[in-house]
Amino acid sequence: MRSFVERIVNSRLGPPGAAAPPGSAKTPRGTFRADFTASLVVFLVAVPLCVGVAVASGVPAELGLVTGIVGGLLTGLLPGSSLQVSGPAAGLTVLVYEAVQQYGVGALGILVLVAGLLQLAMGALKLGRWFRAISVAVVQGMLAGIGLVLIAGQVYALADAKAPGSGLANLGGLPDLFIDTVGSNSALAALAIGVGTITVLVLWPRWKKAARVLPAPLAAVALATLAVFAFDLPVARVEVQGLLGAIQPPGADDFSRVAEFGVIGTVLAFTLIASAESLFSAAAVDRLHDGPKTDYDKELMAQGAGNAVCGVLGALPMTAVIVRSSANVSAGAKTKLSRILHGVWLLVFAAAFPAALGVIPVAALAGVLVHAGWKLMPLKEIRPLWREHRGEAIVLATTAIAIVVTNMFEGVLIGLLMAVAKTAWETSHVHLEVSGDGGTGGHVREPHSVVVAKSVHGSAPTATLDEAEPATAKAAEPVRVRAVGNATFLRLPRLLDQLEALPADREIQLDLSGLRHLDHACEAALLGWAEQRRRELTEPAGVSIDHMPVRGAVS
Repeated sequence: MRSFVERIVNSRLGPPGAAAPPGSAKTPRGTFRADFTASLVVFLVAVPLCVGVAVASGVPAELGLVTGIVGGLLTGLLPGSSLQVSGPAAGLTVLVYEAVQQYGVGALGILVLVAGLLQLAMGALKLGRWFRAISVAVVQGMLAGIGLVLIAGQVYALADAKAPGSGLANLGGLPDLFIDTVGSNSALAALAIGVGTITVLVLWPRWKKAARVLPAPLAAVALATLAVFAFDLPVARVEVQGLLGAIQPPGADDFSRVAEFGVIGTVLAFTLIASAESLFSAAAVDRLHDGPKTDYDKELMAQGAGNAVCGVLGALPMTAVIVRSSANVSAGAKTKLSRILHGVWLLVFAAAFPAALGVIPVAALAGVLVHAGWKLMPLKEIRPLWREHRGEAIVLATTAIAIVVTNMFEGVLIGLLMAVAKTAWETSHVHLEVSGDGGTGGHVREPHSVVVAKSVHGSAPTATLDEAEPATAKAAEPVRVRAVGNATFLRLPRLLDQLEALPADREIQLDLSGLRHLDHACEAALLGWAEQRRRELTEPAGVSIDHMPVRGAVS
């Protein structure tokens, strides 16, 4: 990427250090022109997405535009990431819809406001960088689960039908939806508009010249709207309330609900998902350009400020959106001015042409979101992930299925727990190296033996399970067993099986100096195994535990 950019720069602007030609991107006039052009492209991409996300979330279409405006004018102005663009995102559609159904549109503002304040606090505490520590499999599983639930819900909107509700209910109702659609001319007309929109979204980018002029989402919605108008199709259209009429600031009663357990869980889900999506988007956008890179803590605070204002206005939550951000970079944006101007164009459109929303068919917006949901699923990554990191693939699938079966918050938590459990399992490898003929060959038994546990520093024995007495016969060579790795309770059953398989009538010297970690469960089990071995044998063989690490120590 860097070499490609350098070739372009050298060919158009001359070698590094040369004076920039008048009107080039390196001059103020050239930079403004590049940002101005890019802002128009991002505006055209943002309009159908803002409206579509709002309709799919169960709120007035204007609220999606309000969030886009705040994302451009406020978040776009603040420091953090210079080129990524914020607004309502398909990734939060399912969660917002569930919140609206459960608590009402009026409570949405307080949920978003508190989530924004939490983001501001996390940014001030320098926690932004820690979001990069989240398992990539969990994030991909989260996006896949969101995509599945989004598609399952928007399939109903493709046919102008009402979705039953949850992810499982939506999937279970698909056979009835098919039967109802086949028997209704209006539903078939809406389905044709939706499927046509998806087809345009898939094919339009292949027409390179047209795609440079008009973004695929806007082209698809515009063509669908023209088709509905030309053929006078009986399909549902977006309901328009007006920008000021759609804004619903939270009231005093809404603030009292913050302490409810369900509300707390929804707020945490908003905060976690919006922050993770924004910061992962920032990392992706940074790879697309050679300009200033993202300050994760400042970007988190910028997102928090935007969400706080959106909450005060009763609008949708915002995140940084990779679709708009990549369009911004591809259109040649140089500074944050492009994303600020895109917010200005959204404001002008919402204020001057609100009636334009009322001619857009709902099925067309559903088609845009079905396509967006499909793109959220990491289909290309699953096969190589299964081949190379099967555990990560299982975490991804578990997270996605959990989101469909339960809800967003619980599904992500299950995915995180799975990732932690997988990591604990993979890092708890321990194996035994046995030397000294572990078979039951020739030997001479000792009538009495010593069981000793020595400290890691080689100090005096810490536990004596039998007293030493003079041996009456020469013992056979002891079986030396060296444990290597991390001994945790996860590997304890296999470890004990291996120890119990050792010869019962030979002296055992167990060396634990090769362990990097020994938890309490394993320490107790090893001492218990030695004690049990002494008690079960009539003439116990010797067992010594050498160089036992201090619990939890890592060498």
